[in-house]
Amino acid sequence: MDVKMKRDHPGDPAAGFFSCTEGERAAFEAGIKLGALFHQFIGVPLSTSNAGDVEEAMRASLMVQPFVRKADVAVDRDGLHPKEGEYDYTILTPERLRVSMEVAYGESVVEAGMRYVEELGYPLMFLRKRK
Repeated sequence: MDVKMKRDHPGDPAAGFFSCTEGERAAFEAGIKLGALFHQFIGVPLSTSNAGDVEEAMRASLMVQPFVRKADVAVDRDGLHPKEGEYDYTILTPERLRVSMEVAYGESVVEAGMRYVEELGYPLMFLRKRK
């Protein structure tokens, strides 16, 4: 496929690879970031002693990516406990994770999120609002 680079969006050298609106690009970026976060961190060792650090590492990994304005990550601590032995820890599961973020591209802003939806039995990634 021959992609002609054009500079429709100043400051974004990748703009020519996208044939979509600014809103669609913002939504695409949010989805990519949520999917990457999920697959990178699910299964990380977790206890009460590191839950805050895990949240902050996840938030920081979102914030460093292009077009992310805000990010919040919460790990449900219900059932977590301090390590009581060398092999005593749990892992981060989809049911414990809640993420919200804001992604801006050009004049468009999307608010996206991820949380486990019990009725679906699935960690759903979704758009909340588009401006």
